[in-house]
Amino acid sequence: MSENRRQVLEMLAAGKITADEADRLIAALEKESQVSPPPDRSESSPKGKPKYLRVVVEPEKDNQGGSKGPKVNIRVPVQLIRAGVKLGSLIPAHARDHVNDAFHRHGMQFDLSQIKPENLEELIEHLNDLTIDVDDKDIKVRVFSE
Repeated sequence: MSENRRQVLEMLAAGKITADEADRLIAALEKESQVSPPPDRSESSPKGKPKYLRVVVEPEKDNQGGSKGPKVNIRVPVQLIRAGVKLGSLIPAHARDHVNDAFHRHGMQFDLSQIKPENLEELIEHLNDLTIDVDDKDIKVRVFSE
C-alpha cells in the first residue's frame, strides 16, 4: 500500500474526511499512478477491478405510476470495505468476543476474527462475476459491482 493511500485511510479512520472524500482522493491517487495499459491487453481480457459494490432496490409501482415505497440506491466504495477490514483487525480480543456473542445471540453465525485482509482481496477479485437480481411482485433488488 502506498504511503499516500495509507494517509487517506488514516484521515478517514480519524474522522477528518468522509468516506466519499476518501474515495475521491484514492481515485485521484490511482489515476495519478496509472500509466498507459500494457500493449498486449485485448478486448477479451477481464474487466478492471471493481471500485464499488452497488445495491439497488426498486419498489413496486402503484396504480398512478408512482412507487409504493422508497427507492434505495447504495454505492459502497470497495476501498471503504478494505479499510473496514483492516480497521477491524485493530479491535481488541475482548471487544471482538463481545461482538461475536451479540452476533450469535441474534442468530448470525459470524466470527470477526475470521475476516482477514488477504481473504478480502480474493473476494474482491471475484466481485466482477457477482450479479444478484431478485424480482418479487412487490420489489426488484439488484446487487452488483462496477
